[in-house]
Amino acid sequence: MPLRLLKALEFHKWAKSEGVTNAMLCAAAVEIEGGLVDARLGGFLIKKRVAEPGRGKRGSYRTIAAHRQGNRLIFLHGFSKNEKDNISNKELKALRKLGDQYMEYSESTVSKQVAERIMVEIKCHEQNPKKRP
Repeated sequence: MPLRLLKALEFHKWAKSEGVTNAMLCAAAVEIEGGLVDARLGGFLIKKRVAEPGRGKRGSYRTIAAHRQGNRLIFLHGFSKNEKDNISNKELKALRKLGDQYMEYSESTVSKQVAERIMVEIKCHEQNPKKRP
């Protein structure tokens, strides 16, 4: 089963307002699947930097996602490095709970959430991202 890539609705709104494109998230997903994450935050949560076009990852965006290798990746929260340094402990606990909940969903529940626009599915156009040079 290929990786299913999704965005929580709040993340989708944030990404749209910040200019974080699906192509940028697809590239991040390839790196995540390859084990390149910035931090493991417990449970299914990971932190991943996403580069702003024309800038490096260091000063760009931070994303928090729930990830199960080879199965599902859901971007839950995003922020700009110049907005804040990190998430608070309260945010971390809430995101961990949300990520765990999303990972428990069956595929039919995820599909229903996408149909109801509670989550947004990302379709990456690259055929086989694992074969990248």
